[in-house]
Amino acid sequence: MARVPSGRVHNLINIAAYSVLAAGALVATRQDLLSVTPAQGLNFTLAFAAGTFLLSPDLDLAEGRVDSKRHWGLLGFLWVPYGMMFSHRGLSHTWILGPLTRLAYLGVLIALVVGLLRFVLPDLTLPPVPQLSAEVLAPFGVGYYLSQWLHLIADGMRPDHGVRRGYRKLRRR
Repeated sequence: MARVPSGRVHNLINIAAYSVLAAGALVATRQDLLSVTPAQGLNFTLAFAAGTFLLSPDLDLAEGRVDSKRHWGLLGFLWVPYGMMFSHRGLSHTWILGPLTRLAYLGVLIALVVGLLRFVLPDLTLPPVPQLSAEVLAPFGVGYYLSQWLHLIADGMRPDHGVRRGYRKLRRR
């Protein structure tokens, strides 16, 4: 099996790719070839950074030393169950479902915290959930998925990675 990049190299690949994309988007915007609002640029950047540094596919190794888990600081332990649920380079390293597993897991963590806060402090007023439009969500989705796909490309994972494995299992039966 080919050697895959370390977490540091993955981060450098994503930073380099982001730099090229940002420069290209800036030039294209200045030449009126592309229209990117500051809010869209910020949303893309935040999602790309979160996908690179906090929600990397390697969180499936979170019971060990993983850069993404360390970037969570004291809260890194929250990703250990995720690492125990998914085998390395399995479902968590697929192109569509893999990134969704991390978002779903994060959503469950947030829901548990909110539920606990409401139970312990029933009078606490939490901020409302903002209404999100496609114009806001699209840059988040593109930034997040692009950061994930760059990781998978560097690991040598093809877009049909999970599909091929599942198809082989079905053929054996």
